[in-house]
Amino acid sequence: MEIKVEKSADASRLSELGVFSWPIWEKEVSRFPWHYDSREICYFLEGEVEVIPENGQPVRIGKGDLVTFPNGMSCTWNITKAVRKHYLFG
Repeated sequence: MEIKVEKSADASRLSELGVFSWPIWEKEVSRFPWHYDSREICYFLEGEVEVIPENGQPVRIGKGDLVTFPNGMSCTWNITKAVRKHYLFG
């Protein structure tokens, strides 16, 4: 299972997806396990995180990144700078 990261996603792509109408999620510096019951697409407004997939390589994500997490993935989130992101499941 692969995490897809689009670095510095352009405005037209974000507009096409309707990113700025999605809900916002915020989380302080922390570390926790997570499992995706459905696909998530999110756009990072602030923060830095290292996501470590089970049996996979760590992926660094931050401000300006458009990220897709696959359905069924288990991972650990290690937030090193408070996160604020738009998100959409499904």
